[in-house]
Amino acid sequence: MIKSNWDIDQELGLWYYLTGYPGTGGVLRQEPGDFEVVEKADHTYTNGPYLICSLKKINWDQHRAVKAIASGLGISHQRIGFAGTKDKRAVTTQYISIYKKTEDDISKLSIPDIALTSLGTMQHPIKLGELQGNMFKILIRDIADKSLFSSLENFQKSMSEGIPNYVGYQRFGVRRPVTHLIGLEILKGNFQEAVRVMIGKSGSRMDEHEQEGRACYMDTEDAAQCLHLLPPRLSLERSVLHHLVSNPGDYTGAVLQLPRTLRSMYVSAVQSWIFNTTLSMRMRDGLSLFEPETGDRLIWPDGRTDKTTDATVHAAKVQVKRGKCALALLLPGGTYVPGDGYDDENIQSILQEQGITSQMFEKMSSVLGTTFAGSYRPMLMRTDLSCEVIDDHLLAKFSLPPGQYATTVLRELMKTDPEDMV
Repeated sequence: MIKSNWDIDQELGLWYYLTGYPGTGGVLRQEPGDFEVVEKADHTYTNGPYLICSLKKINWDQHRAVKAIASGLGISHQRIGFAGTKDKRAVTTQYISIYKKTEDDISKLSIPDIALTSLGTMQHPIKLGELQGNMFKILIRDIADKSLFSSLENFQKSMSEGIPNYVGYQRFGVRRPVTHLIGLEILKGNFQEAVRVMIGKSGSRMDEHEQEGRACYMDTEDAAQCLHLLPPRLSLERSVLHHLVSNPGDYTGAVLQLPRTLRSMYVSAVQSWIFNTTLSMRMRDGLSLFEPETGDRLIWPDGRTDKTTDATVHAAKVQVKRGKCALALLLPGGTYVPGDGYDDENIQSILQEQGITSQMFEKMSSVLGTTFAGSYRPMLMRTDLSCEVIDDHLLAKFSLPPGQYATTVLRELMKTDPEDMV
């Protein structure tokens, strides 16, 4: 285990790398085709009002792509459902559902770098989490030190054994890591501050217009002036500002202009940050990610959960070693009931420090129109990583179950500047 020296890793709770191998370095996403993602799902098509399509997009932000499709079809973006948010600078293929539209409607749609293929209909929409996983094919360019290739076999073995199941950078942002900060303010009911962070907080590698627009709002909170300055491509931010121009002071309504999935993402990013931080605290204090202690939580493949006691910890160690279950953390939410284990105590200390309660998650569930219940997340991720050396580049192929992040695999492999990974 080695400590990350990147400031953003410390900020997002990604304090450590588990493997001690030197990183390959290199650069991701020099071209969108360097990063390919294909969603795995098993839909059963029947007669119904929801048209199921395969969506292939190139270099499109997920939420902006959905809004563009909705606009082209003349419908609300809330009539489009999807199972997971895919990377922007990438070539991604996934399933979406569209309410009360036909194959003929889809065939007339023309959006650059977006391709929709009608597959059939279903009685219900596709919802977040309704996928079997994702397959990745990723090219890491410009590996400086070729001697590092000699450790690839050992790294692949480590990946099969397990690395920390950190929630990846794309949940938070890298050049502008604000998602969880917005979520913290929403949870506390500080919608004005949430909007201020969303619109005004700056980041790296911004063009002059974006920097000027965000700085203007941070300094003045003048929605009309900022709207004039922000570039048109920032459509989500502009929708919030348009609402404030028409409805001064209605910050809750401004947040509700955003897609439901994005509103949900802000709050779930808080849960993700708590998970990352708690997992890092466990590593910092020398507790194993592979072997349970008394008070640790467990999860089985079928979703069943349990908590170890003095009487059951030995049996739990056997079960974990055999791969029957896995160590997990219980993420806080509206139904969160803290325990007395090491990790639960750390989660409680984080919640108290941030001024967060379970009641806040419950309240925001009704305000935002989504549910934030407590949920279990395994501490370890394992994958079938294979690496192929191509000149000065490295081609990585692997698959992951739902909720696990390719950037977490790549972070452990590359050990490089996070800004080179987005």
